[in-house]
Amino acid sequence: MKHKDPMKPAGADRRDFLRGAAVAAGAMALTGCNLPGSERIAAAPGAIAKAAGRTPLGDDGVVRMAVIGTGGMGGGHIDSFLRFATRGEEKVEIVAVCDVNHKRRAVAENKINKAQGGKCAIYNDYHELLARKDIHGVLIASPEHWHAQMAEDALLAGKDVYLEKPMTLRLPEALRLRQIVLANPDMLIQIGTQKIMLPKYKAAQEMIARDAIGKPTFSQTSYCRNSRDGEWLYYGIDPEWKPGVNIDWERWCGPAGLREWDPALCARWRRYKDFSTGIVGDLLVHEITPLMMALDQGWPTRVVATGGHYIDKAMENHDQVNLQIQFEKGHTLIVAGSTCNEMGLETMIRGHQGTIYLGGGNCKMVPQRLFADDVEPEEVICESIGNDQDALRKNWLDCIRTRRQPDSNVDLGTKVIVAVDLATRSMWEGKAFEFDPSTMTAESIG
Repeated sequence: MKHKDPMKPAGADRRDFLRGAAVAAGAMALTGCNLPGSERIAAAPGAIAKAAGRTPLGDDGVVRMAVIGTGGMGGGHIDSFLRFATRGEEKVEIVAVCDVNHKRRAVAENKINKAQGGKCAIYNDYHELLARKDIHGVLIASPEHWHAQMAEDALLAGKDVYLEKPMTLRLPEALRLRQIVLANPDMLIQIGTQKIMLPKYKAAQEMIARDAIGKPTFSQTSYCRNSRDGEWLYYGIDPEWKPGVNIDWERWCGPAGLREWDPALCARWRRYKDFSTGIVGDLLVHEITPLMMALDQGWPTRVVATGGHYIDKAMENHDQVNLQIQFEKGHTLIVAGSTCNEMGLETMIRGHQGTIYLGGGNCKMVPQRLFADDVEPEEVICESIGNDQDALRKNWLDCIRTRRQPDSNVDLGTKVIVAVDLATRSMWEGKAFEFDPSTMTAESIG
């Protein structure tokens, strides 16, 4: 049964139901599940607004940031930014946090106050946080179904954004968010995918740009890991969670539409297909994003994928996926993902004249046998940058100060979501999908 909040006035439950039904209908249209082949996938509708003025950095140069979502990833981000400040590595201060899970929010609040020696503001409604005039940047680490709306609202409120991966849950949301950013070029958004800062991908990008391997023909990568009982079950369920007491369940559901209270969904939403794309959006984006950056082969134009439930049959999302992505400049990317076997594919880029190996920490190019007399082998020994996520966090702070656009930007993020969303649709619908960069629309072709 749906939990009844004793603080709601009479008639509120019916209004909630009607509002939830309307939101759910909108979400269904947005996700585009089981779309007929003739129906096109385009940017989510709505006026593209202009952002409010940015809060300028003060003379002290301190970036004042806020965090929306203080759970696993959000908590990790908080730890890192507090460490930067404590060690004197960055001039940054966390001035506010927002979470509809009040127990998690209290943990974050206490941690921040102890580290910074001051009062961190707390919020249940992120709109109230965004209304503050003293915040320069907002880090969004909410579940995937909230990414698009929160990022849009933050940008239009004049805040620079660090948005956890995947950039959005569905392609229409990504296309709209890209329109928002293009219409507001003074604003910054960085997508928080791992590995984008690793020097080996920059080295590969430089090799490809100067034609060191000839025409790039096809590449491969993967993200594979294993578990005994099922993926993402390590996110614990707190028996003390109670909607209307310490969790605002209606806000948690948000754009997905109100659901029956389910603590497993609340803690392990990556396992549910209406709230996450599972392996594809949560894991594979870390491998696909830097590889797409290095390849620079334009937009994905054709995507087909298969997925299976081979071991973890209780999870809605697949535990084994295989993707094939073609690009507008003529290139094919093969991607494998698994949560039931840890042996993946070596990351490499094959060209007509040479092959780039990226499986280790360096970038190594070996000529094809037919071109051994014409092409010299190369290896770039890449320096260690330590924690690459920390490097990305610091890059965001640097971009806020310098106004330089980040490498992990909205264009790259949208290209990745084209692959992620169309692959997900392909698995569930049994069709191939095409994307047209000239119209920024997609449709099934199977």
